[in-house]
Amino acid sequence: EMDGYEATRAIRGSNSPVINPGVPIVAMTANAMQGDREKCLAARMDDYLTKPVKPKALAEMLDKWLPNDPGHETVASPNDVEVSPS
Repeated sequence: EMDGYEATRAIRGSNSPVINPGVPIVAMTANAMQGDREKCLAARMDDYLTKPVKPKALAEMLDKWLPNDPGHETVASPNDVEVSPS
C-alpha cells in the first residue's frame, strides 16, 4: 500500500510506467494543519483540497485542473452536485 505522497512520487518519477506522469494530482485530505498544503506541493502534487469537501470548492478545483476541450462537457455546477453525508 502507498499513501498519497508515495503514489505521487511513483507517478512523477523518471522511471514511472504511467502514460501521463504530468496528470493533475489533487490531494483531498482531512489534514488542514499549517504546512500540510506545502507538504503536498513539495511531494509534487498540483493542488490541495481539505475535507469535508464543499461542492463549490470541488467544482472549482475540477474546472481548474481538468482539460477544457471543446468536445468535453464542463464540470457540473455546485448546485448540480449531490453530496451524501458520511
